[in-house]
Amino acid sequence: MNIGIVGLGLIGGSLGLDLLASTQDHNQAQNYVWGLSRNPETCKQAEAIAAVNIADIDIENIPDRILAQTDIVVICTPIASILSTIALIAPKLPANVIFTDVGSVKAAIVEPASKICQQFNQQFVGSHPMAGTAFQGISAAERNLFQNRPCVVTPSDDLDAVAKVRSLWQSVGMNIHECSPEEHDRAVAMISHAPVMISASLIASCQQEDDDRVLKLAQNLASSGFRDTSRVGGGNPELGRLMAEYNQSAVLRSLQNYQQSLQAVIGLIENKQWEELEAFLANTQRDRPFYVD
Repeated sequence: MNIGIVGLGLIGGSLGLDLLASTQDHNQAQNYVWGLSRNPETCKQAEAIAAVNIADIDIENIPDRILAQTDIVVICTPIASILSTIALIAPKLPANVIFTDVGSVKAAIVEPASKICQQFNQQFVGSHPMAGTAFQGISAAERNLFQNRPCVVTPSDDLDAVAKVRSLWQSVGMNIHECSPEEHDRAVAMISHAPVMISASLIASCQQEDDDRVLKLAQNLASSGFRDTSRVGGGNPELGRLMAEYNQSAVLRSLQNYQQSLQAVIGLIENKQWEELEAFLANTQRDRPFYVD
């Protein structure tokens, strides 16, 4: 396949590494990967580490013969740039090209992206590979980032386009889940977007301690438990904001459910209902494996 990757950060770079390496490792049909990035140094680095065959800051500088053979374009930009990026490059690409994305919000993207693509007789299939690390940029790209991780693919009337997007993500080891954009956003708000806000609030609540000695002691004593619960709250601020901005209703729904649970726990502790508290914790201990292997 001929694949374009727009946005050569952790996700785009890692995808390119796996797509190009898979043809060497498994004798699969040859993939050709071209890339776009706003940063010329990123383009050079992506070529140097074999995440792409060719990369540039401007699609006009990608040879026409390469663009004409493109099968799929994966938009790996921040959520706020997905639609404008598709609108910018779609006219430069042939009819029947399939666009997909990696955004963590789908309802705000899939329908308008599909309308843009239809103007050029192209297709859009939303996707969300749920993989990553705490690091960013092309220097963080790594092989096998997607192996055995879940990926959502949204449905489309063009079954062939959906099948090709599914196949793309399966080729780098992902487990595919197909659902509507709205179902995706509600589910991801529960297990990804709201936890960012909750984790960030935990860090902020600790910083509210007004006794400097106690605060410093807490910082010195913090270990694996605090590290685990605070990790996502210490992540990329722009990404966290975009999650809330583009998935507002679902994030609020999840945070309000969490608020109710937290208030119930506060009530149990205030009223010294220790047996009831233990029962609550026993239930969460029982239920956690449903979410974490």
